[in-house]
Amino acid sequence: MSKPRIGLLGTGPWAQRTHAPALADHPGLELSGVWGRRPEAAAALAADHDVPAHSGESGLDALFEASDAVAFALPPDIQAPLAARAAAAGCHLIMDKPVATTVAGAREVADAAEAAGVQSVVFCTARFAPGTARWIDEQAAKGDWFTAHAHWLGALYGPGADSPYADSPWRREKGGLWDVGPHALSVLIPLLGDVTDVTAVRTEPDLTHLVLRHTSGASSSAALSLSAPQAGASTGIEISGLHGTASLPKEWGDPVTSFEAAIDALLEAVRTGRPHDCDVRFGLRLTEILVQAEESAGAGAGAKP
Repeated sequence: MSKPRIGLLGTGPWAQRTHAPALADHPGLELSGVWGRRPEAAAALAADHDVPAHSGESGLDALFEASDAVAFALPPDIQAPLAARAAAAGCHLIMDKPVATTVAGAREVADAAEAAGVQSVVFCTARFAPGTARWIDEQAAKGDWFTAHAHWLGALYGPGADSPYADSPWRREKGGLWDVGPHALSVLIPLLGDVTDVTAVRTEPDLTHLVLRHTSGASSSAALSLSAPQAGASTGIEISGLHGTASLPKEWGDPVTSFEAAIDALLEAVRTGRPHDCDVRFGLRLTEILVQAEESAGAGAGAKP
């Protein structure tokens, strides 16, 4: 049988450094083409991997027609409507997080995928990086956790930062809550259960504190930012309970390897018909929680002492 064909939507640094290499080199796939909002960028990335380049509305339709699945490396609110179109065209989905920054946008994708009967994976990196994914499964199997504390403090917009990923208007606008918040939630929810209540406080320039209640009865907290000083940037999750304490591994490995694992997860879901735990419905739930957090932070900002 021929290999499944997968197209790539997006041409930025994340697509260039992670998505395209993983898709092009995966032994179980054939990269069917690259679509970009800028024709010249699409042409350059496609040429790097010797596949067709596409742009514009007609290019979208052509790529969907030539693909069994599509992967996204686009801003969330551009990604979401295109993913709904791809699902309606019968393409399975690998989406970046967050799926969308509105509940309506995320629900549109989830409903489209369900209606079309296509499978999906949302690339929350910790769920697919070999060391962290294994750790999450092990701790979730133990259960009986009392609390968890997460901090995801990035320096993307910190003083003196110089990163190719900083040229991202949606990240600058939405901040750490939306960019690294999905990562934290994607670890906390498997360990403690779905979130039942959210309280958020935001301080400038970009630091959001969350306090979460979970279906297990446990509570957790998270500190999220993209504007930490470089010397103070760090990531970690510690959980405490009947088994003592445990910390998320520091070493995540190469993101290309993690994305390859996300590809494998999608192929397995397609083969078996069983949705992956980190699919677009989970992505919708993350968006719902983040919208609640944003509303809570906004309400708190207007409160009088």
